[in-house]
Amino acid sequence: MIPDNNGVMFRSLTSRGVAAYGLAAALTLLYVVIYFGDRIAGGAVQLWMQANVYGHLESLSQTLRGRPADQWFFYGTLYTVAVLVFGARMLHRYRTVPYQIVRTLSVMLFQLGFAYLLPNLLVLFKQPEFYFSYFWPLKPEYLYPYTWTHYGGTGVYFLIVAAFLSFVATPVLTYYFGKRWYCSWVCGCGGLANTAGDSFRHLSNKSSAAWRLERMTIYPILGLIVIVTALLWINSLTSGSVFGRFSQSLAEWYGFYIGAIFSGVIGVGFYPLLGTRIWCRFGCPMAAILGMLQVKLSRFRITTNGGHCISCGNCSTYCEMGIDVRAYAQNREDIIRASCVGCGICSAVCPRGVLRLESGRLQIVESKHEIVTTRR
Repeated sequence: MIPDNNGVMFRSLTSRGVAAYGLAAALTLLYVVIYFGDRIAGGAVQLWMQANVYGHLESLSQTLRGRPADQWFFYGTLYTVAVLVFGARMLHRYRTVPYQIVRTLSVMLFQLGFAYLLPNLLVLFKQPEFYFSYFWPLKPEYLYPYTWTHYGGTGVYFLIVAAFLSFVATPVLTYYFGKRWYCSWVCGCGGLANTAGDSFRHLSNKSSAAWRLERMTIYPILGLIVIVTALLWINSLTSGSVFGRFSQSLAEWYGFYIGAIFSGVIGVGFYPLLGTRIWCRFGCPMAAILGMLQVKLSRFRITTNGGHCISCGNCSTYCEMGIDVRAYAQNREDIIRASCVGCGICSAVCPRGVLRLESGRLQIVESKHEIVTTRR
């Protein structure tokens, strides 16, 4: 049974109607208040939110982390609830697709356990707050020199884990599974996009102009964070004699405009207008690295059986990364794209079983009805 998307192009909320603009405005405003409430009206907005919104989570915050509730605890709680609630919706919608069930359960587990409960419990036990599902370059501060000095003690072991995940686990896992092991199974950004954002995936821009823009933005952002990290280390090793305040100012600029504005305010606030993977597609430096590894080294690909394709266009329509999947199917070409996150929705919505997600010698056939593993 193909997931029901009837009427998605005609509903105001999912076709850039009035409801969509209203939701986009509300989400954007929420992000602005959470991220920058202390800078608005001399901090009055932050004080109001603390008294009337964040305070409702006081008992939960004290129980989980032994601290008063603030905007970041509120944000993490709201984010996790959204992933769990809309994840349950995904499980129902794709209940006949085993791959989607396992993948959705994975992002729910990682968000709840590794991005919410564990970091807060670490704080409760007087340890550094650490998010095990994020690491450099998506979480660049984990490799900044002053972070290592600040963490100290047992926190250094967490940072070593982050470095291991960035430079050892990432290439190995991507070689075997493609970028989907992270972007569609672990990452909280992708988790929100594939749960709360599922209703808006068809809004992603499929034009060649969008593809060119994608390449023009995502790789320079990766280059920028590499430069920022290198400059910070050079400055640290030379006691600030080389760059002075410049490297720190550049890191702060990156954190504000890329980390907050792009990935947060725009990345989520514009779901109802531009689709769900805006940040992942156009800005995420982690996605850029994984994409390059996927194209050059990985066994992962989506194979096509073009002889069965009826050109319905479902695969292209519901590709959240804006890939024209149908064109590959019609030309009987394997899909090996840096931007593909291996979410498998193209396979799930195909009425003819044309698309298969495969990893090298170990073939994983993911259709609407089953997962079949065979050896080539």
